[in-house]
Amino acid sequence: MRQIIHGKNMEVTSVLGDYAKRKLGKPIGMYDVEGDMHITLSVQGHKHEHTVEVTIRFYGLTLRVEEKQDDMYAAIDLAADKLERRMRKLKEKVQGRLRKQGLEIPELANIAEVEVAGAEDFEVVRTKNVFLKPVDVQEAILNMKLLDHDFHLFHNRETNLTELVYKRQDGSFGHISQA
Repeated sequence: MRQIIHGKNMEVTSVLGDYAKRKLGKPIGMYDVEGDMHITLSVQGHKHEHTVEVTIRFYGLTLRVEEKQDDMYAAIDLAADKLERRMRKLKEKVQGRLRKQGLEIPELANIAEVEVAGAEDFEVVRTKNVFLKPVDVQEAILNMKLLDHDFHLFHNRETNLTELVYKRQDGSFGHISQA
């Protein structure tokens, strides 16, 4: 697996970069997985908060882990533990689905069948139908704030597409549209 590491608001030293690659590569190294691992190390100066974001793209899936701590090394350790748990869970789901179909694989190496794992049954507890009135992005954010929601689905009058605005953890807003 190719590991790409970069810093945000900080310079990644060779020692820190090697530590991050070694710790975060270990859970992936247990499985024969091909893909890219993007590691972003960042510091928010006024909060003295160190953040580790790991995004892995493989076999059509995206796996993402984020950890925040007062110490960068502690954040890397926690992110590695979380990544290992998610990889183990994915492996168990894939193997469980394949066993139900009468197939057996010893490792996660042949994850071409991984889309079977994506067919997991999730319980939908509420279904809501909404009328999408054509609005612009600013009006959609206003509607979201008025409803006191964290996101708002709307029909963008400028692009004529269904889009989404959401409130980010830092209090700013995000906008998702079709590519």
